[in-house]
Amino acid sequence: MKKSVSILVLSALVLTSCGTIRESRFNPLNWFGRSTSQPVATDGEVNPLIPRRAVSIFRDNGEEAYRGSLIGEVTELLIERRPGGAIIRATGITNRQGPFDLRLVKVDAESDADTLTLDFRALQVPGPRGSDLSRTYTAALWMTDQDLFGVREIRVKGARNVRTSRR
Repeated sequence: MKKSVSILVLSALVLTSCGTIRESRFNPLNWFGRSTSQPVATDGEVNPLIPRRAVSIFRDNGEEAYRGSLIGEVTELLIERRPGGAIIRATGITNRQGPFDLRLVKVDAESDADTLTLDFRALQVPGPRGSDLSRTYTAALWMTDQDLFGVREIRVKGARNVRTSRR
């Protein structure tokens, strides 16, 4: 009987001490500790997900010109007012399926103080024609109030038409 009581007391002590072993350094699960979050030091407006281009004597490190071509037809033009500016959103139908890198590009030669002219351009590769629904794409451009100061008319050009919105 003395053995069973002493085993019972000893096992009770061992089981109650598990709480302290759980928090101690003897437990291999605690060796690395919990993860913590720290802010990343950035260099201005640098996106850490975009790799930096290495300087090379064989490559021009200047800005590359966008080589997109005009899409077929602009079907919709919306100017959505937002605090601090506006979002210019254009929808159009391309000539072929599968264009990429769609942009609204400002045309300086056709823009003046009252009119803002944008080309709806995309990088297009030869491919299947498909239905109009499969060739419909949308692009948007954010313009600040300073960029739009004095502008009364916004024009978006495609290859076959021009959409215009006036104030």
